Amino acid sequence: MRVLLHTRFYPNMGGIETVAWLLAHEWQRLGEQVTGVSDVACAPAQRRELPFPVHYRPSIQCWLKLMRRADVFVHMNVSLKALWPLALVRRPWVVVHQGCYEVDRSGKRDWREKLKLKSMSFATNVAASCAIARRIARPAVVIPNPFDSTLFQTTSSVAKQCELAFVGRLVSDKGCDQLIQALELLRNEGLTPRLTIIGDGPERAALEQMVQAGQLTGQVRFTGGLDQRGVAEELRRHEIMVVPSLWEEPFGVVALEGAACGCVVLGSDGGGLPEAIGPAGRTFRRGDVNDLVLKLSHLLQHTEEWSRYRAAAKAHLAKHQPRAVAARYLEILRRAV
Repeated sequence: MRVLLHTRFYPNMGGIETVAWLLAHEWQRLGEQVTGVSDVACAPAQRRELPFPVHYRPSIQCWLKLMRRADVFVHMNVSLKALWPLALVRRPWVVVHQGCYEVDRSGKRDWREKLKLKSMSFATNVAASCAIARRIARPAVVIPNPFDSTLFQTTSSVAKQCELAFVGRLVSDKGCDQLIQALELLRNEGLTPRLTIIGDGPERAALEQMVQAGQLTGQVRFTGGLDQRGVAEELRRHEIMVVPSLWEEPFGVVALEGAACGCVVLGSDGGGLPEAIGPAGRTFRRGDVNDLVLKLSHLLQHTEEWSRYRAAAKAHLAKHQPRAVAARYLEILRRAV
């Protein structure tokens, strides 16, 4: 089967791009012919060798040639810029929805997002979580995202050295400030867990000031931005990963990555994040610092529960292995063809 996959590719490597890379790599390994196409430019010097061809901002002629050769056209989220080839060359169209098509956290949709929703009636739709499927309100098969199990895994050679880890961009809707507030409140209970903040962003200076003002400099360490390998190495040294997102995460691959590195995961209860956490941890009420403190306090004082969460995580993570997820997608693609 010849699969034409539309998304961003290296050097753009965010969450959606990582999922697309993992799926494409597995499809190729399973004998399918994958071709990538992106409407984002990439200078030749930035490109790297991939196991399948990628066309960056192809010409009209190239677009049509790619469509004619394809058996199925796959979008990682609907792209209005990449819809026009379907009007000229009809091919089965599969859309993998990684978000809810909302322009802001209030759920507002402009005309572009509404047009994307209308176009879905012509596609075979796959949603990365039940939360996404509910929000787009379109018939969709739910296939949860994979994680990179070659990087995110436990190893007996690394000992757990710290209690809490946060991973993410340092922006307001990721809730890192609430986690720092929780540390101050935990101190009133005589609990002083160490926290490593992995990531960077525009809120870093403000968060560092919060740490200083709260006299938490001995408990909190900022690593700055790390590559995926560095993130995995850090997570393997920690007992608990906290994902305190203030907005409803469509899914939350970071929860899988934490669990795969042996962390018990504590995350907010909005969107698809609880689906990503599964039995590998617990949730707290989104935006509720007091509930975050309550759940953290319990976990920190009941260390005997950690092994139960880690054992339960094994079966959960098996469903998110790239090979297993890619195989489920291939069933959908073959059915569409």
